Amino acid sequence: MAQTPLRLLACGDVEGKFDVLFNRVRAIQKKSGNFDLLLCVGNFFGSTTSAEWQEYKTGIKKAPIQTYVLGANNQETVKYFQDADGCELAENITYLGRKGVFTGSSGLQIVYLSGTESLNEPVPGYSFSPKDVSSLRTMLCSTPQFKGVDILLTSPWPKYVGNFGNSSGEVDSKKCGSALVSSLATSLKPRYHFAALEKTYYERLPYRNHIVLQENAQHATRFIALANVGNPEKKKYLYAFSIVPMKLMDAAELVKQPPDVTENPYRKSGKEGSTGKQFPAPEEESACQFFFDLSTKQGRKRSSTGRDSKSPHPKQPRKPPQPPGPCWFCLASPDVEKHLVVNIGTHCYLALAKGGLSDDHVLILPIGHYQSVVELSAEVVEEVEKYKTTLRKFFKSRGKRCILFERNYKSHHLQLQVIPVPLSRCATDDIKDAFITQAQEQQIELLEIPEHSDIKQIAQPGAAYFYVELDTGEKLFHRIKKNFPLQFGR
Repeated sequence: MAQTPLRLLACGDVEGKFDVLFNRVRAIQKKSGNFDLLLCVGNFFGSTTSAEWQEYKTGIKKAPIQTYVLGANNQETVKYFQDADGCELAENITYLGRKGVFTGSSGLQIVYLSGTESLNEPVPGYSFSPKDVSSLRTMLCSTPQFKGVDILLTSPWPKYVGNFGNSSGEVDSKKCGSALVSSLATSLKPRYHFAALEKTYYERLPYRNHIVLQENAQHATRFIALANVGNPEKKKYLYAFSIVPMKLMDAAELVKQPPDVTENPYRKSGKEGSTGKQFPAPEEESACQFFFDLSTKQGRKRSSTGRDSKSPHPKQPRKPPQPPGPCWFCLASPDVEKHLVVNIGTHCYLALAKGGLSDDHVLILPIGHYQSVVELSAEVVEEVEKYKTTLRKFFKSRGKRCILFERNYKSHHLQLQVIPVPLSRCATDDIKDAFITQAQEQQIELLEIPEHSDIKQIAQPGAAYFYVELDTGEKLFHRIKKNFPLQFGR
């Protein structure tokens, strides 16, 4: 028998506009029927004392629904929250507490963390510390059967939440928000995560909590940031949703992935992804471009500063990996065919394909010795993406679309093949169908992976694979287990 879902409302910063909020809730309930709970994140009270609040506190007015709120985010409102463990503020209005877990009679599990992030000691009464986050994580994640929680309530946004997702508008999630909240969300895997404080509405595309093809499927997370109540721009501050508690759901139903699911925004790629570590702040690295001196027999590199790379230089770029033996594609190698080189960047270079499928068939290759995309360092990946974007724009201006593929099998140096195809010759769907049909004929399992997937989260370093990226962003992937036709992509 199917469980009856709970009907909940979530709200952003109330900022003391209690009548506006509760009149809106009454109107919604009159039109759509009663809801079970109202959850408020962000600033519940305004910075000045409100006569309006006294009417609720003394019972002259009453909230039309059981309302749960988070605590203070600034010194001015600490006075309203006297009990750190939570208490009733007025009839039907309850302060959850500084941190903890609220479990309803239905089994719905809500984790809450009040305040803003603080790394200083002593921690102000309106903030949380790394210890607070650690204690929540220990409390919930230490049991072997832990799968996640239904709802996470925080006032600050999680830092980096916009990674791999849809635009968060004017809010730069790499600069604002809390890294501690990101860490908590990574560990707790909430099905819904609500936050506020940024005075805007942002519903991120759902993101997955597992690594594709490496871990068992888990439920997705939906992050929703809500605006402030009664804002003049009429940005959304109330969010209605239905939810069946996780503990009552069928396992297969729980882990169904939405069609627009993305990668987890808080994970790093590759091995570090499974640890749930946050993205560190990117380090500034001095740009140093290299040009090939085609007049020398050995193809020695010289710096863009004009100085020989062998001369003393205090800020040398990080030395790229070196091959164990001769390599035709390492740019410093005497074996590289320099007449095919088109462009040289800091970490990668562009070359014409020898025996290309067309006159403008090119390869994106790392300057250092990397076997596959999976093994690339972050700065090399960034430059590969720049090359891909630039090539797509260039070929589009010539009336062509780009097909990219990589075969990490019986190859020692990464070669990202870029083949332009005239727009008039065939549609992207035709090319995709051709790959899939050819794969079926050769009994190759070519899987379509989500558009926002990171190849580093699907294949481990050293694993053999074949990978296709279409101009629409669609991606096809095959994990090579035994043999694979070397000319399949061509």
